[in-house]
Amino acid sequence: MTKPSLPELLHAAVAAVGGVERPGQVTMAEAVAQAIDDGSHLLVQAGTGTGKSLGYLVPALAHGDRVVVATATLALQRQLVERDLPRTVDALHPQLRRRPEFAMLKGRSNYLCLHRLHEGVPQEEEDGLFDPFETAAPTSKLGQDLLRLRDWSDDTETGDRDDLTPGVSDRAWAQVSVTSRECLGASKCAYGAECFAEAARERAKLADVVVTNHALLAIDAIEGAPVLPQHEVLIVDEAHELVSRVTGVATGELTPGQVNRAVRRAAKLVDEKAADQLQTAAEGFERLMELALPGRLEEIPEDLGYALMALRDAARAVISALGSTRDKSVQDEDAVRKQAMASVENVHDVAERITQGSEYDVVWYERHDRFGASLRVAPLSVSGLLREKLFAERSVVLTSATLKLGGDFNGVGASLGLPPEGTVGTEDEDVPVWKGLDVGSPFDYPRQGILYVARHLNTPGREGSRGDMMDELAELVEAAGGRTLGLFSSMRAAQAAAEELRGRLDKPILLQGEDTLGELIKNFAGDAETCLFGTLSLWQGVDVPGPSCQLVVMDRIPFPRPDDPLMSARQKAVEEAGGNGFMAVAATHAALLMAQGAGRLVRATGDRGVVAVLDPRLANARYGSYLRASLPDFWYTTDRNQVRRSLAAIDAAAKAADA
Repeated sequence: MTKPSLPELLHAAVAAVGGVERPGQVTMAEAVAQAIDDGSHLLVQAGTGTGKSLGYLVPALAHGDRVVVATATLALQRQLVERDLPRTVDALHPQLRRRPEFAMLKGRSNYLCLHRLHEGVPQEEEDGLFDPFETAAPTSKLGQDLLRLRDWSDDTETGDRDDLTPGVSDRAWAQVSVTSRECLGASKCAYGAECFAEAARERAKLADVVVTNHALLAIDAIEGAPVLPQHEVLIVDEAHELVSRVTGVATGELTPGQVNRAVRRAAKLVDEKAADQLQTAAEGFERLMELALPGRLEEIPEDLGYALMALRDAARAVISALGSTRDKSVQDEDAVRKQAMASVENVHDVAERITQGSEYDVVWYERHDRFGASLRVAPLSVSGLLREKLFAERSVVLTSATLKLGGDFNGVGASLGLPPEGTVGTEDEDVPVWKGLDVGSPFDYPRQGILYVARHLNTPGREGSRGDMMDELAELVEAAGGRTLGLFSSMRAAQAAAEELRGRLDKPILLQGEDTLGELIKNFAGDAETCLFGTLSLWQGVDVPGPSCQLVVMDRIPFPRPDDPLMSARQKAVEEAGGNGFMAVAATHAALLMAQGAGRLVRATGDRGVVAVLDPRLANARYGSYLRASLPDFWYTTDRNQVRRSLAAIDAAAKAADA
């Protein structure tokens, strides 16, 4: 029997999921197959509607090597495991004459811990929650969540938090889950044989395709101890998110609350001297944090240095003591000890990392109205880490609807640790070989959408009223008949706009934070006159095809805040190396978000509408052309009257179709 061709396999898979074959999808599948065969790397931009999941799954399954697929969002993980993979495997089985197995794998804290569920949370004097199932009033929200979790534990096959609907609060989940550091280990745990996390790992070891998330991929790369099974091909979907997810995993934090929790957990397990030393160090740290002002610490102040060294040394003494003492009077001693060890090790590791003062780290104070001050440390760049850990010894395919910024892939490539496209290594230096490919989009952007820049408005300042912007926004929403997704650079700006327009217009205005995101999006999609205003998660997470979303408004170019310690440190580092820090960091960040935001408009072939940017800098500033080149190829105008006429016509057409 001859080996089936890739176009034949793709055709069978597309038919199985009820899709339509797109030229871009075929081009993508061929390029992915080529990269896997060559052992090279590929960055592929595939616009909304291309069908990129099948564009990488079919060549990967056909090749036969084990594949890890890492995604950023839960929605895509679900789509892959519940829809795309089962149907694709069924469709390809007759031609491949084998049935590839697939499995989902996440970090340990995503799975229900049966030990925690049945034995309770190790007691902490101040929390008074030895057995939350007994002490949380059944009528309280926490009590109801915990009772539901106990019932669910008997029915669930996966123990995966994301399979529980409706979900529960983080506080409730924390009572029934453990981090990898807190886990007793399957061999020591009474419930090891039934453990959901261990079962997920075993399934992943046997699977041909393992679907995971960016965070676990980052942990696998950073911590050295492999979490993912050995694999020959890595596919990173939603790859525009990867750098920020890896940075998040590589960021350490110390707060007074967290340090005090470590003290409480360890105090009953170690001798008085070690416990007192940690308690004293914790008090010194807490006093300093009360005075902490937000901002970057380019040098560690002397008093903070002493406080951190005291914490580090005290934590080290407690870790030694925890390892050498046993106390049979402590109920469920192994679990209590493991939890205490995890808390103290975290304090030790972050304190030591900051005191060592690597030039590759950025340290800063943050203040939160509700949680107080925290001390944070993050890598100045993760590009070196990604280059070393991601692109060695396997073929990597990175894909997203937005990877090509300002006209090429080099900006995103550099953030991932890749040299400029086409760079060839020497005998002394082995560089990752990669290519970028834009397979376009099935949508006719110049005919389906307009990019309107309100060139006549005042340039937005850091503070102060934007009365002219509010007038413009109200007129645009009125012309569109509602149907507006408002993307704002801050929550304060979104709230101000919602308040203003609720007073001016007779249209329902939904505001992020006033309900769950899922509920808000459902209500927005369900009524054409309704508008939805919000901030960051809306720039990337909304998929509302059809007439409910025909105007997408951005209040300003979403540059990082000038006082963002990590972004400003990264910008400064590029400048000190002779580069353009603003373009490499701030403009790249803004371009990525704007491309994602503009992508909310056209989600299907029949969609029509306007992306309106209420920031004249997109038309007037030198960097404006770079940002515009990162957006879909909409028809471009700065004519406010033209845009109002177009919106009114789109609204009239939608109403006529509805009638």
